[in-house]
Amino acid sequence: MRMQSGSTEAGSREDLIAGGVRELARRTRFPVAFGGLIHDGEVDITTIVGNRTRHLDGLQVRPERGLGGRAMIELRPRMTNDYRSSQQITHDYDVFVLGEGLRTLLALPIVVEGRPRGVLYAGAWEQSPIGDVTTAPAMSVVQRIATELRIRDEVERRLHEAAPPPVVASPQREDLRESFAELRSIAAELTDESLRERIAAVERRLMGVAEPAQALDAEPAAHLSPRELDVLACAAVGSTNAQIATQLGLREGTVKAYLRSAMSKLDASSRHSAVVRARRAGLLP
Repeated sequence: MRMQSGSTEAGSREDLIAGGVRELARRTRFPVAFGGLIHDGEVDITTIVGNRTRHLDGLQVRPERGLGGRAMIELRPRMTNDYRSSQQITHDYDVFVLGEGLRTLLALPIVVEGRPRGVLYAGAWEQSPIGDVTTAPAMSVVQRIATELRIRDEVERRLHEAAPPPVVASPQREDLRESFAELRSIAAELTDESLRERIAAVERRLMGVAEPAQALDAEPAAHLSPRELDVLACAAVGSTNAQIATQLGLREGTVKAYLRSAMSKLDASSRHSAVVRARRAGLLP
């Protein structure tokens, strides 16, 4: 198994692919599965499971080339149950695929915001039928990976843009508050604890810039749960209950319940009052 060297974040993306490859093999019951993400214009196959030989080691796939390249260009799964004789693909990678002895091959592109980001494969040494029973669970695997990559991309963009200015004027303050609310929403979707911790660190920086003296000196008047703070942060930038529910993946009734709880803890009679009190307490920027 070849792993991409570099940052922790690159490593965590490779971990995501490794989990996806194992899940693909389990859900499709194909004996062999492998895949990777695009780096420098080519897909580096970083995870291989179930292989009998080492022929798939070092495989790098270019868009347009081979079954996986065609899947990435067409942004849809491509499959063959007789790889050797297929006339629909280039055979650039025969030494890898046929070296492993694979006859049936399914290639699934990982598509984020309309762009291919990688590809997963499921294969078998014998001729096997590939139909909806196989492709539906296989697509759910790559769609889950694509969603996680999209979230991570957004987190990275926010972290990159989150270097706060030394003095926050009124228009900048509103932008800062919106960024804080969006970061809370993004963090609520993440399963990667290291990314959640990085977002929390950025939130603390934003808090310190929004109210430098107050954030350092004030003692919070109430303790809000993470979800109560998520909901209140969205309400603070004018989102309706329905919009908050969509942003955080909650039911609208659940949003109302969190708001009522936060208002009670802050001794506030309205959401506006709750936001004001939370800001004075250093809980919101």
